[in-house]
Amino acid sequence: MVKSVQGVKGIIYDYIGITTGSILTAMGLVMFLVPNKIASGGVSGLATVVFYLFNLPVGKVVFALNIPLFIIGVKELGAKFGIRTLYGIVVLSFFIDFLTPYLPTLTSDPLLSAIYGGGLTGLGLGIVFRSKATTGGTDLIAQLISKYTNISVGQGLLVIDFAVIALAGIVFNAELALYALISLIITSKVIDLVQEGINISKAAFIISDNAKEIKVEIMDNLDRGVTVLNGKGGFTDENKDILLCITDRSEVSTLKRTVHSIDKDAFVIITDVHEVLGEGFNESHLKV
Repeated sequence: MVKSVQGVKGIIYDYIGITTGSILTAMGLVMFLVPNKIASGGVSGLATVVFYLFNLPVGKVVFALNIPLFIIGVKELGAKFGIRTLYGIVVLSFFIDFLTPYLPTLTSDPLLSAIYGGGLTGLGLGIVFRSKATTGGTDLIAQLISKYTNISVGQGLLVIDFAVIALAGIVFNAELALYALISLIITSKVIDLVQEGINISKAAFIISDNAKEIKVEIMDNLDRGVTVLNGKGGFTDENKDILLCITDRSEVSTLKRTVHSIDKDAFVIITDVHEVLGEGFNESHLKV
């Protein structure tokens, strides 16, 4: 019974996320991209070109293009393109046309439009993806291409988006196509940021002959867990312990000082990690 209630709550939260993300995506299109003729790939980019060629509402064109793609996707790729994706398509299409008369164009500068429009649509799409849905579009085409060819989904998306941007360059001009490319890159980066999380922690790999002492010092003074990995020196062929420790960014300096105080010759690698889940870190997203 408890699991059933939690499942219902999860579904409700997902649909709230799909709705919120679709509205944010629509806002990015209405306030920045469409009025400045920035067609940054995808179905929305193609709909922007159609709008300026034939004066057809962008939302209705997005819906008209997505529905056959959705039907083909369900038929060819299975039920995973189900009700959530259909809901995302409908909500995005509706709010693009609904918000157009009410939201102002915030800037006529194409660079600012590419940056902020790309960022806002990326934020919206990232939220939709985290809610286990899509808004249809070229990802369906890319997966169909991937099914019947040797082209990966990522490569397929790249080819389709570039084709849309190239079309925009022909219809509008090359300069606007370049701005559209900037917007596309920003959108993809923001989607990744939303998917991976904005809380960047640090992972430290420590190789030292004094690994045991360093491990104890980190656990006692930094109150961080340490994982001991088995390694072997490539030159000496000797077995070595490799310590793996995840810390907050604010603790990196303390960690380096701790290691250096025990072994000045220790080999330390520090790298970024996104959205660490578990004890001592972000536990609220474990159920996402």
